Amino acid sequence: MTVLEPDLPQSYAETLTELADAVRDAQERAQRVVNASMIELYWNIGRTILQQQQAEPWGSKVLGRLADDLRGQFPHMKGFSRRNLYYMRALAEAWQGSEAFVQTLSARISWSHNIVLLERLPDQDLREWYAARSVRHGWSLAVLEHQIASRLHEREGSALNNLEARLPEEGTGLAREVAKDPLVLDFLGLSPEADEAAIEEAMSSRMTQTLMEFGAGFAFVGRQVHLEVGGDDFYIDLLLYHIPTERYVVVELKAGKFKPEHLGQLNFYVSVVNDKIRLPRQRPSVGILVCGAKNEHTVRYALDAAAQPLAVTSYTYDSLPVAEQEALPSPEAIATALELDSD
Repeated sequence: MTVLEPDLPQSYAETLTELADAVRDAQERAQRVVNASMIELYWNIGRTILQQQQAEPWGSKVLGRLADDLRGQFPHMKGFSRRNLYYMRALAEAWQGSEAFVQTLSARISWSHNIVLLERLPDQDLREWYAARSVRHGWSLAVLEHQIASRLHEREGSALNNLEARLPEEGTGLAREVAKDPLVLDFLGLSPEADEAAIEEAMSSRMTQTLMEFGAGFAFVGRQVHLEVGGDDFYIDLLLYHIPTERYVVVELKAGKFKPEHLGQLNFYVSVVNDKIRLPRQRPSVGILVCGAKNEHTVRYALDAAAQPLAVTSYTYDSLPVAEQEALPSPEAIATALELDSD
């Protein structure tokens, strides 16, 4: 907070705030331009290496010499290690024939993000899928690694649901936004035997990660939200709000196996939220039941009988098998590639 001196005009504090915001905005735009220029440079170096390797033998020894010479001519620039030259070659090979490379997805994310995509995903379509979401949602490197490790592309929109049937005009797109299966709750640090109360407590204490796992655009409204119906008291485990579609999302947690009566309870909660909490300008609320296990056939019958738009997802505490976790590039490997100190 700026404390005004007596001789300063009343508009000074507001003007200072506006100018400071403008400076920060300019800094962010300049950083994006610098990053795009660097990625374009790396892509051009990689493309040149590819072209030379097609014409004559440019093996490891030649690339090692090239890395040394580039470092010698540009000692102030980091990133010219032999390992990084291989990444540049891989980048050019992945994004071949790009007429306007600076405008592509790869040029709008950091070099570290690009390395993870190149190392972890052999399929170019998947690289573009994760790159697009990194740009759209501003994923950090750690979030990108987690989403790849937990196979977000397979989980997104895969929860059993009746959203299309109950919301025919928007249900299909909404399912992609909110109906993820399974939810990977490895960040909670719980044992498989944890009950609903423990899961709810852990989710609440790690709400930022919890919201990120549910999907982009979720906001926390409350835990154990009280509903009063005709003198009877009820409590919602978690009440979220999905900002992109302007609707409440009622979340109920069940540690055990799915039972049809679970959806009856959730259906009731969604009805009450629509009646007592939702504003006229807001879209119909949806419910998500998070359970420890489920029988697909039982869930489908229960969803058919539910009047409200609902989804049923399971949860797991294991994002990846050990072998696949070990295959991820470590922060140290990325730091080595960039010739940065990993501390």
